[in-house]
Amino acid sequence: VVRPRMSHYADIARQIREIFHRYTPLVEPLSLDEAFLDVAGSQKLFGDASDIGRQIQATIRDELDLAASVGVAGNKFLAKIASDLEKPNGFVVVEPGNEQEFLDPLPVGRIWGVGKAAGQVLARLGIETIGQLRAVDEELLRSHFGQSGEQMWRLANGIDKRSVVPDHAAKSI
Repeated sequence: VVRPRMSHYADIARQIREIFHRYTPLVEPLSLDEAFLDVAGSQKLFGDASDIGRQIQATIRDELDLAASVGVAGNKFLAKIASDLEKPNGFVVVEPGNEQEFLDPLPVGRIWGVGKAAGQVLARLGIETIGQLRAVDEELLRSHFGQSGEQMWRLANGIDKRSVVPDHAAKSI
């Protein structure tokens, strides 16, 4: 058993956030070592979103000697999935217009809110991929899952209108 070094992890997380803030003030922490960044206002300074992602990844590697996975996309849902796909040290870009091509082959479990129970219900309906979920009538999902079904359908269609919110209260410590 290796004892955790939470103060060390928190220090590294602070350093990673400082690197993020060099590129944009719009940083929404997701966990100790993950965050959403809105770089739309930084592109004249640092290049397009992919360029900024590459610069951040290289800076983390050079300054902290750590691998970082980056997902570049038009919304938070797509960016999170993209960043998770090729860990460690992955770099995945979801180009505008290619959202469905990116999402469709993925398992429905990649959608936020589709856990074990929802996945079993979807499997009974013959729905195993995001593409299959996207093809289902939204009303069918609503009848099985209520408002969660509407959210599943929106995410399966690559729709996530939430903004990056840099300042909010911590939900857990």
